[in-house]
Amino acid sequence: MPDAASVEAPAPTLSEVAAIQRRTVAVLAAGQVLGGVAFGATISLGALLAADLSGQESLSGLATASVTLGAALCAIPLARLAARRGRRLALTLGNLFAVVGIAIVITAAAARSFPLLIVGVILIGAGNAGNLQSRFAATDLSPTSRRARDLGTVVWATTVGGVLGPLLLAPGEAVGAVLGMPRLTGAYAFSIVAQVLALTLYLVALRPDPLRIAQRLARAGEAAREHIVEADRPLAARYAVFAVAGSHVVMASVMAMTPVHLVHMAGGRVDFLVGLTIALHVFGMYGLSPVFGWLADRWGRVPVILLGQAVLAASLLVAALWSHEVVAVIIALLLLGLGWSAATVSGAALLTESTVTAMRPRRQGVSDTVMTLSAAVGAVLAGVILGQIGYGGLALCALVLVAAVAGLSPLARGPRD
Repeated sequence: MPDAASVEAPAPTLSEVAAIQRRTVAVLAAGQVLGGVAFGATISLGALLAADLSGQESLSGLATASVTLGAALCAIPLARLAARRGRRLALTLGNLFAVVGIAIVITAAAARSFPLLIVGVILIGAGNAGNLQSRFAATDLSPTSRRARDLGTVVWATTVGGVLGPLLLAPGEAVGAVLGMPRLTGAYAFSIVAQVLALTLYLVALRPDPLRIAQRLARAGEAAREHIVEADRPLAARYAVFAVAGSHVVMASVMAMTPVHLVHMAGGRVDFLVGLTIALHVFGMYGLSPVFGWLADRWGRVPVILLGQAVLAASLLVAALWSHEVVAVIIALLLLGLGWSAATVSGAALLTESTVTAMRPRRQGVSDTVMTLSAAVGAVLAGVILGQIGYGGLALCALVLVAAVAGLSPLARGPRD
């Protein structure tokens, strides 16, 4: 139940809203740095652990699918929780899910239990559902003129941890050996520490809650003008959901199979190359997100979504034509991250401003559910496709979704799109 002060307090002024927004973006950015370490340190390990514990390379995609399944199962419940109790509680609960999931994954590796591994990975995915809400939390109090930039800034903060995380694979194995952890799980030691720190940060510092303030502004008058969306555009919102989901499926499917493909190329060895490739990919995902946010604010949301599709297409063509060249695979993964960043930053901004405040958390939760469920299916199919027609064939199949997102873009055209 909300406390009496939050119900009775008058709506803040525009200057107070601006100060709250600056604090919110700073806290969310710090949380994303920690979340990036936690997620980036293990992003390469799921497929490898699944292949190792199951003994079947074709099941390697099931780990990534389980992450996305966990996120899909929790996206709407966490969004509803945010709508009732605010972003702070939803983000904190997501971090708690992730900590429990990591502990289960380590236990599964020690017990050589593939089913238990999947349970743990699903819980990590549930935690990622909370992490995904951070980008939407950054837009709760943003004025229209800089909504995508604020979102991009929080997404960018993941770069620090996301690039560092994959590079912790080798040190993680050394730490894990000292701690007596099972093979391929050492990096999870860093993940647990980062998740606990992020949980504490949100619990203590995300005050006042941005969504609670936005909801109060929606009931106010003039103070809400620059911060609260008053017009509902359901067709544009549906296209935004499709564009974000389609771009995410393309990225997740190809990225999930890249460590397996690289290990294949290296004769079964897990070395620095895998971590470097994923680190550059994660940099592509997050490193230029403020730039794409600025472009989306300046050019409009749909043009930047289309820019993302062009970069994704270039990535997939490089991967298809030079699938057995290490340098080409690295370039393809970097472009894959950049295309994803452009499409998802602008797509999330389009979804937010196409939805009235009262409906925003629900549609955001639906978007994350569609995105993650689609990626789960894509990851499973990616493992099968990789086994049947190889890495290059997988890239060509992904081009179909890129074409669909680009082809349907006229549905979302509006004043700022």
